[in-house]
Amino acid sequence: MDLKFKVSGRIAKPVSEVFEAIVNPTQLSRYFTTGGAKGRLEPGATVWWSFHDFAGEFPVEVAEVEPNRRIVLTWAAHEGDPSDGDTGAQSAGYSTIVTMEFDALDDGRTLVTIAEEGWRETQKALRASYGNCHGWTQMLCSLKGYLEHGINLREGMYK
Repeated sequence: MDLKFKVSGRIAKPVSEVFEAIVNPTQLSRYFTTGGAKGRLEPGATVWWSFHDFAGEFPVEVAEVEPNRRIVLTWAAHEGDPSDGDTGAQSAGYSTIVTMEFDALDDGRTLVTIAEEGWRETQKALRASYGNCHGWTQMLCSLKGYLEHGINLREGMYK
């Protein structure tokens, strides 16, 4: 069993605009990181993301950035399940890899694909991967709402 997933969505904006909305912490905080983002996504950087639905700030290591093309991040795997009352940022002792890819489409839109992999082959890790799949899908939907319509879909959702 290889625990990994891939989600994607089309955003009706050019690649440069979509890419900037993810690497720029001010923009990311307007639609995804409900508790804020600190630090621009640049190679070798450690940035901090905070969410109202999970306690604490999460360090995110930026492994790779190819402007308007690809971002590779690593962050600590968290195997706690919020539905069990576990909202803490307890690391499971290993990291997962998140890869974001940006493809310009012929009609002017951008296809954003987000993949995450590296969980242990356990029931807790499987449940955690489902949670992250949900989170990245929600991120893409929120990115679309923010860039195409100027709204924050996560506003007030968790706090």
